[in-house]
Amino acid sequence: MSNVLAVLEQRDGALRKVSHEVVTGARRLADALSGNVDALILAAGPARGADQLGRFGADKVITLTNAAFGMYAPEGYAGAIAARVTGGGYGAVVFAASATGKDLAPRVAARLGRPLAQDITDLAVDGGAVTLTRPVYAGKALLRLRVVGTPAVISLRPNVFTPVERPKAGTQESAAVAGPAGRVVVKEIKAAEAGMLDVAEAPIVVSGGRGLKEPANFRVLEELAAAFAGRAAVGASRAVVDAGWRPHADQVGQTGKTVSPTLYVAVGISGAIQHLAGMRTSKVIVAINKDKDAPIFKVADYGIVGDLFEVVPKLTEEIKKLRG
Repeated sequence: MSNVLAVLEQRDGALRKVSHEVVTGARRLADALSGNVDALILAAGPARGADQLGRFGADKVITLTNAAFGMYAPEGYAGAIAARVTGGGYGAVVFAASATGKDLAPRVAARLGRPLAQDITDLAVDGGAVTLTRPVYAGKALLRLRVVGTPAVISLRPNVFTPVERPKAGTQESAAVAGPAGRVVVKEIKAAEAGMLDVAEAPIVVSGGRGLKEPANFRVLEELAAAFAGRAAVGASRAVVDAGWRPHADQVGQTGKTVSPTLYVAVGISGAIQHLAGMRTSKVIVAINKDKDAPIFKVADYGIVGDLFEVVPKLTEEIKKLRG
C-alpha cells in the first residue's frame, strides 16, 4: 500500500490555495514510497481548478459529488473519505491543518481506527515507514514521529509545503455519492470583507501588538499591508485580541492561527512564547519594536529598534516606491 490520498478543500466550488500544498506534500511522500497520488475533492459538482492538479503532482483527481457537499458537511465528508480510504488501500492520507482540516482529519482517523499526526512541517520515509516532524513545546523543539501500520493519517501545516509544479497531467475521475450530509448541516459561511486575506493563507502577514497603543492605530498596519498590493494580511497578538482591538480571526499564536508566510512583520509585539509558537516557521521575520531587549528580536531575521509610528510609515512609502 504505497499510494497516497490527498484530501483537498474547496469553497464555493473553487479549490483553495492550501490544496496545492497538500498535493505537493503528498507527492513527496508518494515518491519516497514509490507510489501514486490520488487527489480527492468533495463538492456539489465539478470544482474549478481540479484540471490543474496534475501540474502539482496528482496522478489522478477524484471528485465525489453530492448535493450536500456544496459546503463543508463534517459527518458526510468523513464517511465518504473513510470509505474511499478503506476501499483504496492507501498507505497514507494527507489533509491540510487548516480550520476545516483540523475538524475533518480527526473524524476520518477515528473512523479508520488510526492515530492522527497533526501540524506536520516535514515528512519522509525511513525503512519503509513514514516519519514525520512537527513542532512541540510552543515551537521550542521538534518532535519526530514514526508511523507504524497503514494508513498514516497526516495533516500538514499551511504555508510550509511550497507548491511545486511538474510537467505532468493527471487523469480525472468523478463519482456521485449517495446519502445525507449528516446531523450537522452548514447553512452559511460568512466570508471576510472583500479584499481581506486570511492570515493563515496570506504570503505576507503584518501583525500588531500592544505597542500600537489603541485600536485606531492599526490603520498604520493596514496601510502597510495595502502597499503590498493585495498580498498581505493584518494579524494581531493575543493581548490585542483579548482587549477587543481586533477580531479573533486575526490572532496569530498558540491559541490563534499558526502561520508560515514568506514574510512576517511583527510591529509592537514583544514576542511572548505563545505568539512565537504561531509564526516562528515564517520564511523571513522582520521585527519593529522600541525595546531592544524584546524577545521577538531573538527569532527575527531583521530587527528595527525604533518608534513604530515613525518606522512603519517610512517603510510603507518605500514599498510603494518599489512597486511603482
